[in-house]
Amino acid sequence: MALKGVLRPGHVSLRVLEMEPALKHYTEWVGLIETDRDDQGRVYLKGWDEHDKFCLVLQEADRPGMEFYAFKVLDDATLDQYEKRLNDYGVETRRVPAGDLKGCGERVQFTIPSGHLIELFAQKDQVGNGLPLTNPDVWPDGLKGIHPTRMDHCLFNGDSVPECAKLFTEVLDFDLTEKMEDPDGNMVGVFLSCSNKPHDIAIIHEESKGRLHHVAFWLDSWDEIRHAADIMSKNYIPVEYGPGRHGLTRGLTIYFFDPSGNRNETFCGGYIRYPDHPPITWTADEFGKGIFYYGHEMVESFVSANT
Repeated sequence: MALKGVLRPGHVSLRVLEMEPALKHYTEWVGLIETDRDDQGRVYLKGWDEHDKFCLVLQEADRPGMEFYAFKVLDDATLDQYEKRLNDYGVETRRVPAGDLKGCGERVQFTIPSGHLIELFAQKDQVGNGLPLTNPDVWPDGLKGIHPTRMDHCLFNGDSVPECAKLFTEVLDFDLTEKMEDPDGNMVGVFLSCSNKPHDIAIIHEESKGRLHHVAFWLDSWDEIRHAADIMSKNYIPVEYGPGRHGLTRGLTIYFFDPSGNRNETFCGGYIRYPDHPPITWTADEFGKGIFYYGHEMVESFVSANT
């Protein structure tokens, strides 16, 4: 499909309790690449196959969780267009000046009904993926740990799920790909895509505001998921579930935690979708199968250990 508006997830900012253990986790074990630091103590990281300077920003704080989740748009005119559409819809926005995040252009910030802070931006410095643009090999030397190619998506917990879905679909041009309905037919989970992926963002109901469920990193194959499981076992990384599979999105998965308690996911597979595909519905009696396709049993921490 032709991507002309919101292109893809751009970056997520996470709060961590201690920087050094967090950096060991994300660089040595997950295998992201550090690209910069700033005078606020923030550290910038990227997946090896991402050209933009960073996909993850770590900042030390007294509690874990997410500060904001950003999407890259096509250009500055598109950024202006979406800001106007948000304002016309009744959403208050704030312009963050270029350079506030190192290497990133001006950002438009706004809060969605579930209490999560979202950003749009058009410009970010590119540092490449370690391969030449002429006659490249298939991966660069020196990769560490799990070495995901990119940050893939985030899943949030919060209230106002239908209102969030309406904002993303009617204002930001996302597609609703899958939804979860309670026994009364109320929408309690939504999976939304700005691309041909099963989801670029998901929101599942919780009586809360602004909670993070997980940040997912993309791997290319089941064999890389197996390798990730080996890395986690070797380094005693707390694993919540997996290797396993979702019914929702059909993705292959492992859920695990960073030293601050932020949940991570390795994700691969899923299906290719197009804008004319109808959304998939999951009913409450099959939530276990939808989330944990192998076994159909919910893991208790999956609905409680959020940051």
